[in-house]
Amino acid sequence: MAQRTWHMFTVITLIFTILSLVGDVFSSSPAPWYENMPAVTMDYKVHIDAGKEDCYYQYVPQGATFYASYQVLKGGDGMCGFAVRHPNGQIVHPYEWRQSAEYADQTSTGGYYAVCIDNQFSRFAGKLVNLYLSVIRYDMWEKYAKEVEELDMNIKNFTTSIQFVERNINDILQYQYHSRARESRDYNLLQDNNVYVLRWSLVQILAIAATATLQVYFVRKLFEVKENSSKTRI
Repeated sequence: MAQRTWHMFTVITLIFTILSLVGDVFSSSPAPWYENMPAVTMDYKVHIDAGKEDCYYQYVPQGATFYASYQVLKGGDGMCGFAVRHPNGQIVHPYEWRQSAEYADQTSTGGYYAVCIDNQFSRFAGKLVNLYLSVIRYDMWEKYAKEVEELDMNIKNFTTSIQFVERNINDILQYQYHSRARESRDYNLLQDNNVYVLRWSLVQILAIAATATLQVYFVRKLFEVKENSSKTRI
């Protein structure tokens, strides 16, 4: 009897231990997977319907550099509105009806930025927009340097070189984004011009053929002689 009671007590203790661990897991809210990364870049192609506005939210850690830009690739007059809202609710980049725009915050206070693309002025044409977002934490390199210095390793020059390379790489990524956006926009423009030329060429060919047919018809009518139209008198 005592042995059975001891087994029941052990099982109950194990159950309570598991429940407490599960409760701790669900009670703690994990941070975003990209929060502790030194740099995050995202490149999207989004379609904005006519008369609509779409907003995208990006988490930026405190002290990080946030960069956002957009470029209209295709649709309508080729322009959209672009606005950026700070995590404190203030609009740091107001709407402007343009083909492209960009915004940069070198030292963020942290939080979720809202990047909104507005196509409300276009009532009929949707827009294809290339959206680029990047979050860079330069302070993380200093953190790594301090951790290495604690191990009595002096790699200050190496860390400075890495920081310099990192900044250049991010500049190159932004330049490549703009180059890809311009290339995509030019390609779409060439396609639209090709369709326009082919369509109007076909219309002109049909118009010329119809005009030639009418001319031949009326010329033949001029030289047509009716059998009982007139008789010669002697």
